[in-house]
Amino acid sequence: MQFDPDSTALVIVDMQNGFCHPEGSLYAPGSERAIEPIAATLEDARDADAHVVFTRDVHPPEQFEGNHYYDEFDRWGEHVLEGSWDAEIVEELAPRDDELVVEKHSYDAFYRTGLEGYLESHGVDDLLLCGTLANVCVLHTAGSAGLRDYRPILLEDAIGYIEESHREYALEHAGWLFGELHERADVQFE
Repeated sequence: MQFDPDSTALVIVDMQNGFCHPEGSLYAPGSERAIEPIAATLEDARDADAHVVFTRDVHPPEQFEGNHYYDEFDRWGEHVLEGSWDAEIVEELAPRDDELVVEKHSYDAFYRTGLEGYLESHGVDDLLLCGTLANVCVLHTAGSAGLRDYRPILLEDAIGYIEESHREYALEHAGWLFGELHERADVQFE
């Protein structure tokens, strides 16, 4: 598949120490294994001068205090706290100064962030999505992209997970409902 770098963004979801490093608060080996294929895709996108966007899941310690229902700390425990090593993007995928880093406070990278404004102002239509976790932030960001009329392409072999069945579910659901699935090697820039 050929993509125009001017209208395509590589979106790297939450590849942070907390999820990808063995000492991280929510470490998943499947997320660590995604680093290498994402790094290769990132190199291709940079070489083609495509848009590159990173997301970082970041939580102020008091974020969920007083909430009626939504509380990630209740579900996952404290993780990727604002200003912590846990919240930093892994060293192997360090963003460049000219690449957008979107800080988000929920599973969806579009929710209350500037991501959509950036994509619109840069003429982006196609999103190559990779990162972690398959059935959480990748799935919700891809779904939100599809609902906003972006074309979400999930790079199957560059997506982290806790359990393989979670990844399989997320990819099957996304492919059926709102996205496309492709191996990263099948994706090329014009």
